[in-house]
Amino acid sequence: MRNWKKLAAVLLSGAMLAVTGGCAGGTSSSTAEPVPQTEAETAEAAADTEAMTEEDATAAAESDGETITVTDHLGNVVEVPKEIDRIVVGNIYPLPSVLTIFFDSGEKIVGMADVSMKAAQNGLLGELYPEVLDAETGFISGTEINVEEVVKLDPDVVFYGTEAPQIGEQLTAAGIPAVAVSASKWEYDTIETLNQWLDLLGEMFPENAKADICRNYSTEKYNMVQERVKDIPEEERERAFFLFQYSEENITTSGKLFFGQWWADAIGCKNVGEELATDNSTAVNMEQIYAWDPSLVFITNFNAAQPDTLYNNEVGTYDWSAVKAVEDKRVYKMPLGMYRSYTPGIDTPITLMWLAKTAYPEKFEDIDITAETKAYYKEVFGVDLTDEQANSIFAPVSEAAAF
Repeated sequence: MRNWKKLAAVLLSGAMLAVTGGCAGGTSSSTAEPVPQTEAETAEAAADTEAMTEEDATAAAESDGETITVTDHLGNVVEVPKEIDRIVVGNIYPLPSVLTIFFDSGEKIVGMADVSMKAAQNGLLGELYPEVLDAETGFISGTEINVEEVVKLDPDVVFYGTEAPQIGEQLTAAGIPAVAVSASKWEYDTIETLNQWLDLLGEMFPENAKADICRNYSTEKYNMVQERVKDIPEEERERAFFLFQYSEENITTSGKLFFGQWWADAIGCKNVGEELATDNSTAVNMEQIYAWDPSLVFITNFNAAQPDTLYNNEVGTYDWSAVKAVEDKRVYKMPLGMYRSYTPGIDTPITLMWLAKTAYPEKFEDIDITAETKAYYKEVFGVDLTDEQANSIFAPVSEAAAF
């Protein structure tokens, strides 16, 4: 039924364009001044309006109550159904996990990108919410979306990333409500970005709103970390390198304009790639890494590498043996719970505490990460984790790599 409504909306829109286009293009009597009504005519029109039946008024009110409008992260005002049961998520890869924990169910997610699915299959998301693994993935490749395949999924709304506005344009043209979500608008601040995502979802699903409690929790943990690391002398701060992607062909990291910079600042470290000005990930070589000589390496789950991969020089001809972090055995795989924790997501405040404790164990020796993780999931989302499930977040498998 929804598809027929969408098709009707598209056809009606096209018909309206044809009519208005014809009027705008002509030079005939359509330009004539409107004829003013007499006082009697005005009164008669008012009486006709007042004669609107109660049934008509009720129908109009019900129609108005079937949708809500939200302003997305591109500034688009989007009308979406008030009742949303089928959701497709395109190229904003962490969002399926946020939506699932938001609803405490994966049943509404009928489509997601393969990058999102791989994380779900190999992380906690698919274990806690196995229904999310039934979502379709074939409708999108990178930022290329097949609108016909999306229509087949019969979505009530589609979420997509702001870096590909053409996706929203294509979906809107097909009569599908499309809501843009940004991962970079808040300068790669993972906490604020998660808060903004939850704010937007709270507008659409007020009965599930969790933004305030999540914001309060994240702020409390962030302030705690800041208090403990603020007085570390500059020369004693750990030098962190974020290994974003890693293969025989390339090494990429975070410069100043990516999540690694925010993470490093948040835990009182220096991001060794801070001098790089490229937005998003930046390609580097081993000579640059030798020059930076990081004391910590954090490997994201966008690549398959594990600490032993660097310790044993298992990829290509790269030799990490002279890098301080490798010499000191301080290479770590970042957590993967609901999604890859390098990006904003449900695990952001837990990741913050884990990174801080990993960088400065003596300053956070009182922090029990397992207990903190279980308390967070329970307090904010009402989800009970076992010790085994909580600990699995900090031992991600290589199969979760995005590419």
